[in-house]
Amino acid sequence: MKILLFDEFRLGVLIEDTVIDVSAVTAGIPSAHPQDVMNAIIAGWGTFRGRIEGELARGRQLSLQDVRVRPPLPRPTNIDCMARNYMENGMLPERPPINAFTKSPNSINGQGDTMVLPDVAATVYEAEAELAVVIGRYADNVSTQEALDYVFGYSNLIDGSARGIPPRQNAFYQMKSRSTFCPIGPFIMTADEVPDPQNLPVRLWNNGVLMQDFNTNDMAYSIAESIAFISSVHPLEPGDIVATGTNHQGLHPLMHGDVLELEVGPLNRLRVDIRDDLGRTWARETRHERAEAGLEGVSPQLSGKYAPSQEAGV
Repeated sequence: MKILLFDEFRLGVLIEDTVIDVSAVTAGIPSAHPQDVMNAIIAGWGTFRGRIEGELARGRQLSLQDVRVRPPLPRPTNIDCMARNYMENGMLPERPPINAFTKSPNSINGQGDTMVLPDVAATVYEAEAELAVVIGRYADNVSTQEALDYVFGYSNLIDGSARGIPPRQNAFYQMKSRSTFCPIGPFIMTADEVPDPQNLPVRLWNNGVLMQDFNTNDMAYSIAESIAFISSVHPLEPGDIVATGTNHQGLHPLMHGDVLELEVGPLNRLRVDIRDDLGRTWARETRHERAEAGLEGVSPQLSGKYAPSQEAGV
């Protein structure tokens, strides 16, 4: 089932290009925020699934083009992101040490929204294409063997990064948790409809050009291993997100006017716009292209505020 939030954060189910309004099933759920509704639906899925299926024949049917799709998880309690979790298509000789980091829930963004590049001295802005795992029930120190039993579903996720912010030795929070830097959606597909999440193509386009193209089978640590590791650090709750990492070879600079589209397997396309009020520019090159050319680091900024030539007064 494809579950989404639309318009005034009403609960819907997507069937092909039709959104069916099933928000009647949310009556009586105490909520101060739309996330409260989603958490209740996810945690009580054993009950709510039947109610939602019963509502499919009665709910209003709306064209997908006529609704505003919202982030399916507008403010999760936890967004845990696996770090360096791909083998880079054989470029890494061995698995890196397992690691993760958190993004602020207030970095969430959704379908058709805008990722805003802030006025900070980042060396480059990048978007990391990722498979998001949505947790279905309380998970505390779960085993790898049982970890997938705690998964409710899956979604597309873009991990926005503002790299190189000084001090560079201690800027991860500033790099990852910026407002609008975590687009997710357009819906959550329940786990029963994704039989093999460990073998999904991940593709990201920028302005229609394919920039990232890899498969979840290249993960250094599987989805189950990732959940087990994170839940050994802190408990995960229904509606929490585990972002499973990216292949870095296709990462490239983001600039004003860019349109990003991410598609992981059957999860449809997540589309977001990029806005940079400073109009900064970089060469459009991927990390892999730079490496093949024998160049180190990320693509240098060419023009605009914080460009090396501007900083030097040239």
